[in-house]
Amino acid sequence: MATKVLIVDDAAFMRMMIKDILEKNGFEVVGEAADGQQAVDMYKEQSPDLVTMDITMPEKDGIAALKEIRSHDPNAKVLMCSAMGQQAMVIDAIQAGAKDFIVKPFQADRVLEAINKTLG
Repeated sequence: MATKVLIVDDAAFMRMMIKDILEKNGFEVVGEAADGQQAVDMYKEQSPDLVTMDITMPEKDGIAALKEIRSHDPNAKVLMCSAMGQQAMVIDAIQAGAKDFIVKPFQADRVLEAINKTLG
């Protein structure tokens, strides 16, 4: 059975890039969210195996969404996505329970490596 993934990023082209990498490698994308609040709502509906979460988004940022998802499901596996130079935010995300992070622009092999590490 395919691993179910929820992709969260405010940029549609970034979601498309991640989706492309995932689907080519046998993952099932069960939802896409453009902000943190949508991410929390979709997580509760879909119960994905993994979430890729952008840090900087409107409405609710990735770290706030991560905290809310983890309070709903302490076992949630969330992989943070950040732009270069956001080290402080990445540290906040890891402390809030993110399993790993990938830096934009993405390289497919690094995305897959981080996903496989996150899934254990």
